[in-house]
Amino acid sequence: MNILDLVRDNIKGIQPYSSARDEYKDANSETMVFLDANENPYENGVNRYPDPKQNNVKDLLANLKGISKSNILLGNGSDEILDLLFRAFCEPNNDNIITLPPTYGMYGVLANINAIENRTVLLKDGFQPNVTEILNKVDKNTKILFLCSPNNPSGNSFSNEMVEKLLSSFSGLVVIDEAYIDFSEQESWLSKMEQFPNLVISQTLSKAYGLAGIRLGVCYASKEIIAILNSIKPPYNVNELTQKKAIERLSNIDLVNKEVKEIISNRKILTKELYQLSFINKIYPSDCNFILVKVDDANKRYNQLIGKGIVVRNRTTQPLCENCLRLTIGTTTENKKLIQALKALENE
Repeated sequence: MNILDLVRDNIKGIQPYSSARDEYKDANSETMVFLDANENPYENGVNRYPDPKQNNVKDLLANLKGISKSNILLGNGSDEILDLLFRAFCEPNNDNIITLPPTYGMYGVLANINAIENRTVLLKDGFQPNVTEILNKVDKNTKILFLCSPNNPSGNSFSNEMVEKLLSSFSGLVVIDEAYIDFSEQESWLSKMEQFPNLVISQTLSKAYGLAGIRLGVCYASKEIIAILNSIKPPYNVNELTQKKAIERLSNIDLVNKEVKEIISNRKILTKELYQLSFINKIYPSDCNFILVKVDDANKRYNQLIGKGIVVRNRTTQPLCENCLRLTIGTTTENKKLIQALKALENE
């Protein structure tokens, strides 16, 4: 597969913006006087433009994931990365993508923003991809297939066999959104990146790393795909404060792993308690930091929990999620409050 065949014609020959920080790259720059970027010269910690390539963050991620920095792109949240993929590979009012509801809603929103047709194929029983129907929807203008695994809002991971079939059979980009991979026993698809040149993996520091507030998304892909995305991204898309906080967190990976283990443990405890409640009709298996449950009346139970000071997510309007609530795993104290509230509803 030649990735350049998928790229929009106007992107192929684009000359990326060259910032002052791109043009001067001396490693021993601490002694230099910088008068090249029209910055305020008075030092306050953020008066200089940030590293446009986020090299220090990428060094940590490359070491953590065991891959090259040239396979990494950082974005202002995963949403910016997804938007860059649309802008690089999808021709407005001509191309299409495929998404698998129920899934992350921003895929469809970004398709609309970029004037790209969104062809939907509902997940099958067990929230697994319908491979035959997906491939039947593909035509010469289908550029991207989005797979959210582990999936939001269902919480499950997709079958490896089904994903491999799609990677092998689809001639466009297959974007696997692994926002919740750290909570799963499944191995990341990063290990298969060299095997499938059309594979793009999206991850985030919002979930397991607890950095939702800094908005930092990560894209892993072939050097060719990363180079294309780098050519169109804004020069300073990841700010200095975000980079510093990411470095701080990535440098303390033992604490991250400890928190992830606690969340998984609390997920098991909450699941066990949920089985004792008669108004919960089904508990779906989860590889995420949340649990999807089917109740007798989602709207009623949602409002009752609000009345007890607990906010969950009502997913009853989503395909295949009628009367379903999504419960995020909180701290041990928060989970106890949720369990107490649910048991109170049972008694009422």
